[in-house]
Amino acid sequence: STELKVRKPAHPSSLWTLFCMKDAQAPGCHRAYMAPGEVYPPSLQGKMAQPFNELPGNWRTGWLNLYHFWKEGSFHNIHNIMIHKFQKFGPIYREKLGFYESVNIINPEDAATLFKSEGTYPERFTVPAWVAYRDFRNKPYGVLLKNGEAWRSDRLVLNKEALSLEATDCFVPLLNEVGEDFVNRVQVQIEKSGRGRWTADLTNELFRFALESVCNVLYGVRLGLLQDIIDPEAQKFIDAVTLMFHTTSPMLYIPPKLLRRINSKTWRDHVQAWDAIFMHADKCIQNIYRELRLNRKTTKEYTGILSSLLVQDKLHIDDIKASVTEMMAGGVDTTSMTLQWAMFELARSPVVQDQLRAEILAARQVAQGDVLKMLKSIRLLKAAIKETLRLHPVAVTLQRCTAQEIILQDYLIPSKTLVQVGIYALGRDPKFFPKPELFDPQRWLKTDSTYFRGLSFGFGPRQCLGRRIAELEMQLFLIHMLENFKIETKRGVDIGTKFDLILIPDKPIHLTLRALDSQP
Repeated sequence: STELKVRKPAHPSSLWTLFCMKDAQAPGCHRAYMAPGEVYPPSLQGKMAQPFNELPGNWRTGWLNLYHFWKEGSFHNIHNIMIHKFQKFGPIYREKLGFYESVNIINPEDAATLFKSEGTYPERFTVPAWVAYRDFRNKPYGVLLKNGEAWRSDRLVLNKEALSLEATDCFVPLLNEVGEDFVNRVQVQIEKSGRGRWTADLTNELFRFALESVCNVLYGVRLGLLQDIIDPEAQKFIDAVTLMFHTTSPMLYIPPKLLRRINSKTWRDHVQAWDAIFMHADKCIQNIYRELRLNRKTTKEYTGILSSLLVQDKLHIDDIKASVTEMMAGGVDTTSMTLQWAMFELARSPVVQDQLRAEILAARQVAQGDVLKMLKSIRLLKAAIKETLRLHPVAVTLQRCTAQEIILQDYLIPSKTLVQVGIYALGRDPKFFPKPELFDPQRWLKTDSTYFRGLSFGFGPRQCLGRRIAELEMQLFLIHMLENFKIETKRGVDIGTKFDLILIPDKPIHLTLRALDSQP
């Protein structure tokens, strides 16, 4: 072998370098070698790797790619385009759109390699528009946007409040009461119809339910969003979250600084949306802080994540505000959209509905009123939520910036490379999910079929901070709905998906809710 070049570490914390050596028996391949006196990752020792610049894909003309992408109206169809690119290039490809460059993977084994090498300070893709707004308004970053030790120290505190078993058990009563109120609201709407059923596009109803739920957990406050008349300030927040997501998408590919410089409508709307979101969050936070100072809330009663964080005094108030606001803004559209898809899939699968009702009935009888105990027995219902997220994930991809050089599909990926797991494409690929178009919750109960396939909430230390809130919220909601109502929809209705920062239906989903004891 003859030495070709020395690859210097792309990050100062890297303790090793790669000597790329040309192997006479494998032309075009490179072997990873340890530099003298340096620590070498065992996962790469002696492995063969193709150079990074030989990755397949359209990555050499980023701005031309972006022009064609925009001209063809592909922004809302990025998830389906990714499926086609995996079919064209194989299980790994490199892409560049404008200044946005990534390596995209689909195999669960490659996802495992990526996450198992993410290091102490894993980095995900930082949404440029959200960073730009905080810099523009001089707002602090929450854990979603922080990196390094600042992220880790905050995250360790927040994990105990949002992900630990002790904390999540406290969420159940708060979420359960909102679920019961939603059932009451549906029953009122059925009575008003005079036909024994309620048919509607539930997008706004579920958004209100999700916002009411997450605010009850975060702030211990009910906003009254399940009433017929909504407070104008709450409606303003609902509209702001929708606008924030809508205006974020274009700024994934076009620098926010450019749009700010030309004072584009997209930038102005984005700023207006975040201003309203932070204003709403500040009011909630100020009310809680005031009540704590006046000792109106007893220490024995759990009154939400914010109160707990303020009492502990382990984070600065600005860091608490930033992270709680991010959790609130990110926890509404995501859960409400998943619940809408779940109800749609169940409406098309009456047999699965009956199976879930039987499981819920058995679990409730065994638990004898203990909701926490009941939640431990609903394996099929939890699988139905996983199956919904497979078919209709909230995000198109799951991202990490590599902490060190790794090998994926025999290609050497440099450190600090944005790697995206195509979770939408993965969920639709028959190699990993037989009959992927079929809604089949049972597939998740087979222990040999789930290895790094259920990644909707992420993985590892940077997984979604609000996942336990979302999971419990959706589980309790579906329990209440299935115990009280039949969920129906028109046969033969095909609903597609479009990308608007998150994946949403391409047309309204109309569902019919009917009391269980009523006749069709």
